[in-house]
Amino acid sequence: MSIDEAKTQNEEERKVFTRPTQKVAALLIALGPVTASELLKNIKDEELLEQITLDIANLGKVSDEDLNDVLDEFKTVFLAKNYLMQGGVSYAKHLLTQAYGEHKASSLLERVNAMINTNPFYFLNEADPSQLANTFATENPQLLALILAYLKPQLSAQVLSFLPPDVQAVVSMRIADMTPTNPEILSTIEDIVQKKFSALLVQDFSNAGGVESLANILNYCDRGTEKNIMEWLDIENQKMAQEVRDLMFVFEDIILLDDRAIQRLLREVDTKNLAMALKGTKDEIKEKIFKNMSERARQMLIDDMEYLGPVRAREVQEAQTGIVNSIRNLEAAGEITITRASIEDELIE
Repeated sequence: MSIDEAKTQNEEERKVFTRPTQKVAALLIALGPVTASELLKNIKDEELLEQITLDIANLGKVSDEDLNDVLDEFKTVFLAKNYLMQGGVSYAKHLLTQAYGEHKASSLLERVNAMINTNPFYFLNEADPSQLANTFATENPQLLALILAYLKPQLSAQVLSFLPPDVQAVVSMRIADMTPTNPEILSTIEDIVQKKFSALLVQDFSNAGGVESLANILNYCDRGTEKNIMEWLDIENQKMAQEVRDLMFVFEDIILLDDRAIQRLLREVDTKNLAMALKGTKDEIKEKIFKNMSERARQMLIDDMEYLGPVRAREVQEAQTGIVNSIRNLEAAGEITITRASIEDELIE
C-alpha cells in the first residue's frame, strides 16, 4: 500500500462526531476506566449520563488522531473558560489571540460563551437538520418558528430548506412576526420539546463496538452508578446489557474465582471491609470466602459481620466496589486470572 493510499484509508476510518456527548465519550475512553468512572459518578443529569453511556458503547474503535483532536479541543475550551472567568472577555481574547490567533480565539470565546449562557433548545443544535425537518414538519408552525429562532442560524437555514415550500413560508412569517416570549412559558415549551424529540439525539443501539470500553468503565464505578446504568440498559436494549454483563466482573462473580485467587484476594482486603461487603449477599458467596479462610479467621469475619448490625445499602455497595477494584488490580498485575464459564471452557473427556 502506498503512503497516499494509507493516508486515504486512515482518513476514511476517522470518526465524525455529531454530538458533544460523543466527544465526551471519546475523552472518557482516553482517560481510562478509573478516571472515567469518577467523572461519571459526578454527572447528576440522568439523561446526559444515559446518552454518554450509549455513546461509549456505540463508539467502537477511535483512532489516535481522533483522540488527540478531542483532547486538544477539551484543553483549549477549558483554557478559554478559565481565562474568561478570571479576567473577562477582553483578557481572555488577548491571551487566546496570542496563543491561537485571532480567528480561533473568537471561535473559542463564542463556544465558551454558549456554554456559560446556554440558549433555549440548545440540545437540538447537534441534531441532523433533515431529521429535525421531518419531525417538525407536522407540528404547529408557531412552535417550529419559536425553535428555529433560537437555534444556530446555519442549522435553522438547513431545517427550513428541508421543509415543504408552504410550511417554509408560514414558518418564516411567524419568525419575522415573533414577539418576546415569557421566560417561564419558554422554559416549559423547551422541556416538552426536549422530552418529545430526545430520540433524535440517540444513536442506533445495533453497533456494539464500544461495549468493552463501557464494561471496563463500569467495573470501576460505584455499585449505585453501575446498578442505575445497567437497569436502564436492561430496559432500553437487553442485548447490549447482556453483552456488557458478559464483559464485566461484578461482586457476585467472586464465586467464579478459583481458590488460589480467593486466597490472594483475602491477603489484599481489610477484614472489616470484607465483612461490610458480605452483608446481605447470597450464602454461596459467603461460603466461597469462608472455605478459603482458616477457622480462626473465618470466625473473626463472622463476628465482624454480626457486630456491624443493620447497615446502609450504600455502605455495602462502596465496600463491594472496593473489593471488585482490588480484584481488577490483581488481575492487571497478573497475580490472579478472572475467567467466565463458557462452552469453550468446559472440560471434555
